Amino acid sequence: LMRCFWNAAKALEPAAAALDEAFRFPGCAPAPLEALFTATGLSGVAIRAIDVHTRFRDFDDYWSPFLGGQGPAPAYAMSLPEGRRVALREAIRASLPIASDGSIPLAARAWAVRGAKS
Repeated sequence: LMRCFWNAAKALEPAAAALDEAFRFPGCAPAPLEALFTATGLSGVAIRAIDVHTRFRDFDDYWSPFLGGQGPAPAYAMSLPEGRRVALREAIRASLPIASDGSIPLAARAWAVRGAKS
């Protein structure tokens, strides 16, 4: 879901990479999460992805939350001059898997971690 945004942002402005949550929060991936939970003394650490499938009604349904300015991606989008924001919007639109009915099916992923106190 957010990957489409940040890939387009970085293609237009490589400096946007510093704001990408994937790089700002590297612990949000299986290997670092496992290391973190194991380092706290938990055993039997297991990690699984939780994928939430979403379907946006149309591109405006996808894009409008970015216009609120809340959170890293929306704040970045709203910090851009109008022309750059339009370029970002159109780059994202071109990268999305838009269905024939105009809807956009995407998946959001969260990580679940389980461990036991030794």
